[in-house]
Amino acid sequence: MNADQVVAGVDGSLVSMRALDRAADEAARRAAALRVVYTVPDLDEAAPILAASATRVHARHPGLAVTTMAVRGSAVRALVRESGHAALTVVGTRGLGGLTGLLLGSVSLRLAARVRGPLLVVRGDHTRGDAGEVLLGLADEADTEVAACAFREAEWRGARLRVLRVRDHLPAPASSTAQGRPRLTRRDRAEEPTAGTDARAVRTGPAHALLEATRAADLVVIGAPQRARCLGPHLDPVAHTLLHHSHCPVLVVPTG
Repeated sequence: MNADQVVAGVDGSLVSMRALDRAADEAARRAAALRVVYTVPDLDEAAPILAASATRVHARHPGLAVTTMAVRGSAVRALVRESGHAALTVVGTRGLGGLTGLLLGSVSLRLAARVRGPLLVVRGDHTRGDAGEVLLGLADEADTEVAACAFREAEWRGARLRVLRVRDHLPAPASSTAQGRPRLTRRDRAEEPTAGTDARAVRTGPAHALLEATRAADLVVIGAPQRARCLGPHLDPVAHTLLHHSHCPVLVVPTG
């Protein structure tokens, strides 16, 4: 993984340009370079879109280092490959459709099931203001990597971290938020956000509970176990629901 690079998948659509803006913001937040990837049947078609993307990024963040890359073939395959060398990969949820579209809804879903590093799926049809909250959907207390990622995101934003535990077998946290936090390593605790942490258990309808909570969040962070199935990698129902309907961007952290 290259901690100094954020990857953005684009196709020229309004949705992908919004995702590009978010990718540029995330790269600037991390003091990282931005790599813009466009997958097309004919590489000659990519130049105008990539040039316009670079111009848009420089207008938003003049000092940000930007590289562009055109790839022939599968968008999912190309972005999965790039995700293995990036601190973050960013895509939208829908694109132009037809033969020319890259970021179809099914692409973001298939990518989330295969991605090799953190994936940010930018949802919503309008620019959200900062709500000051990062939401963590924690399915297993052993998911320390997912929890640590959520803590870092909250710290970078100066935001409050809200933790929802979404498995029936997890014990309900005590009223003290400190007792409700997921167990973390010493390094993880050093990265805890200073704006406060709140934890609670959800014993029924985890997907619905998380979905409702995204209305008040800047970002929701979830884990995605990378388990092989006979029909290929598969997302669990919570991740599938959030990627289809979340009211805020979804950060998917591969686990397992």
